[in-house]
Amino acid sequence: MKVKEILGALEEFAPLALQDGYDNAGLQIGLAEDAEATGALLCLDVTEDVVDEAVQFGCNLIVSHHPLLFHPVKSITAGDYVGRTILKAIRNNVAVYAAHTNLDSAFEGVNFKMAEKMGLKNLQCLSPKCEYQRKGETVSAGEGLIGTLPQPLTQKELMEQVKEVFNLRSLRVNNAEPRKVTKVALCGGSGAFLIPKAIEMGADAFVTGEIGYHNFFGHEKDLLLMEIGHYESEQYTLEILHDVVSKAVPSLSVYCTEKNTNPINYL
Repeated sequence: MKVKEILGALEEFAPLALQDGYDNAGLQIGLAEDAEATGALLCLDVTEDVVDEAVQFGCNLIVSHHPLLFHPVKSITAGDYVGRTILKAIRNNVAVYAAHTNLDSAFEGVNFKMAEKMGLKNLQCLSPKCEYQRKGETVSAGEGLIGTLPQPLTQKELMEQVKEVFNLRSLRVNNAEPRKVTKVALCGGSGAFLIPKAIEMGADAFVTGEIGYHNFFGHEKDLLLMEIGHYESEQYTLEILHDVVSKAVPSLSVYCTEKNTNPINYL
């Protein structure tokens, strides 16, 4: 199977047209796209250690969620981790591809995986984007999701569930007025921009990776806000990528990184 055929399967699942205007998803460091794939390594972030891991596993393709090349690069040197990672990938003939906000917005993408892990039902997009074709079927794309819990929970019960599902040592929440929680909204990554939509659609709680200090103010009577960490909110994205790539090329060796690339530590 050629590298370009794997990328085609990823882009059928999450078309690049779905990415936000500021984003830089797609093929970032290329072998010739018609090269034969020797294996694929999946990760959230591309680092030097991840490239070393790809070489160790015999993979000439890395598929990440976050783009290595996100901001404009004026020079490629060993002076920073991005430059060193680029140089290492090129020296070892490793292609690097990112599926970022297009995968966030895709049907059955990042937010759907979060909702699945939380057991939410009756899912709706908080901010619908468009419809697109996947394997001859029309599916919907959008930002964030809202769904219902199998049964109402107290805020404390929901907080404990979220900590367990996302393997959290700590959880940041607002001073929400006590209420039973039935409807939960969520967004992987930085989702504070969707708080008004969550309120408008009647959410009792909102779960996202990053909220930001000032966004915690003013919603005490509206809903429970839960900030779980950017990396933590997207950790199950590798399951999506593994499913897409493995189905496209059943014979290909596909690995999930064993490196924890979360740059934030909790002491």
